Amino acid sequence: MDRRQEIMAAAAKSFSLFGYKATTMDQVAKIANVGKGTIYTFFSNKEELFNAVVLKMIDEMREEADAVSMEGASFEQNAHARLMRMLKFRKTHQLYAKLIDEEKELRTPAVSEVLQAIEQEIVTYIKEKIEKAVAKGELKPCDTELVAYLLFKSYLALVADWSKNHDEELGEERIATLLSGTIFKSLLV
Repeated sequence: MDRRQEIMAAAAKSFSLFGYKATTMDQVAKIANVGKGTIYTFFSNKEELFNAVVLKMIDEMREEADAVSMEGASFEQNAHARLMRMLKFRKTHQLYAKLIDEEKELRTPAVSEVLQAIEQEIVTYIKEKIEKAVAKGELKPCDTELVAYLLFKSYLALVADWSKNHDEELGEERIATLLSGTIFKSLLV
């Protein structure tokens, strides 16, 4: 692993443990076992380092979502699998979970901006998949960005938010059935 990657790994660990606001370049240097000056040869400030770490995390999330896609499966099956995987990633990835907590508790502006950027990346990813499905004739022509947003927010609400106000979590099968009979039904050719 090169120095830049070691610094990014150390920064990811620090941001995951302490959050964006509490992470310092001194902490990152200590975790990476480098001098603080070494960090500045690669990153001009904490924000630039943070953004690099977040971009790497977004790439990991995309890779995991693509990995659950099944050759020959319908758009609906693959969309469901990808969205469920991204939401699992959101919940289980230590840095992503820490950013969500920090945004709720501290309302750190840099974290709010990054979470909005991550959400936009997710919507763009879904939009690209919808556009491909429309081009292949699997889906009806539609406003792909709005449908991508609707799908993401629907899954987010059912997977992450439902249990906050209800005594139960919704099972994956129940979510799939609900969205199959509503959103997907209106999209499929």
